[in-house]
Amino acid sequence: MRHIGGFAAGIASVLALASVASAQPADQFYKGKTFVIYSGLSAGGAYSAYARLLERHIGKHIPGNPVTVMKVMEGANGLTLANWLYNVAPKDGLSMGIFHERIGLEPVVSPQGTMFDGRKFDWIGSAAKQTSVCFTRADSAIKTVADAQRESIPVGASAAAGSDSVMPRMMNTMLGTKFQVIQGYGGADILLAIERGEVEGRCGFGWASLKTTRPDWVEQRKINLLAQFSYKPHPDLKDVPLMMDLVTKPEDKRALQLVFATQEMGRPFTAPPGTPPDRLAVLRKAFNAALEDPALLAEAQKQGLEIDPITGEEITQILVDLYDTPKEIVDRVNGFRTGRADEKSIKK
Repeated sequence: MRHIGGFAAGIASVLALASVASAQPADQFYKGKTFVIYSGLSAGGAYSAYARLLERHIGKHIPGNPVTVMKVMEGANGLTLANWLYNVAPKDGLSMGIFHERIGLEPVVSPQGTMFDGRKFDWIGSAAKQTSVCFTRADSAIKTVADAQRESIPVGASAAAGSDSVMPRMMNTMLGTKFQVIQGYGGADILLAIERGEVEGRCGFGWASLKTTRPDWVEQRKINLLAQFSYKPHPDLKDVPLMMDLVTKPEDKRALQLVFATQEMGRPFTAPPGTPPDRLAVLRKAFNAALEDPALLAEAQKQGLEIDPITGEEITQILVDLYDTPKEIVDRVNGFRTGRADEKSIKK
């Protein structure tokens, strides 16, 4: 009985300590702690670059100034990280993560493998909006959308549901282009394949990522820009056609609206759902302050990382609205994501 009593007393002590910790003011809670920022995509990509940028600056804006570290948990464009954050990660305010902007909507458009509801994440905010582009090598005969409607060329892509597979399929169906989508490349491998001439371009790659990973392609005009994928033109791309303006059918425009909507939250950071509200408020405030910090902005400019933030509350509202999309539109978009809408996609 004494052992049972001692065990019960120990449990009570642990629970009491946990209660005290949860009741701690944020400045006391974070002092001496380690705050982890996870990236769900490759260590060398733009998403991880944003995570490292935040790692270096957000800590000074969190009361108590915790040590801040960045870790990579790569897999399926961030789906692995999203599932982990939602179901496994401690809900203590000591972690947040970034994954592909489309992942929060995956339970609606491509639910296989998803174990979360995007509306229920505790979104911190997005560091920038996202605009994707379709481009070819400078020496390619395909320099415009009109060229791509006349002649077929291979373009590199990752997985079947990746943006670089979905966007050329949509262009083939909606605009009559003749892209042959070669799937199976790793993200960075596609750029190497373009350099080697294995494929002639890529459609559905982030403009900010392109400027970060291959700045010489942009500065030295080593590529032709055929189209951009977004709600509105990017300031850098005023002379590049917007796909939304090229389509004419109402059903095409509705499908594109669903695809492009998540680009408004192009670099999204989230904490696990169930994070204590006071700590969530602290993290959101620190995130917003960091993105206004002159030191962060100067570093972002040097790295070619765009800063155009929206709040966590705005991300939540975007997803709440998108989860109500009519099924027929979702089904049509999912057809492009699975390859059923276009038979010109093959595996490498």
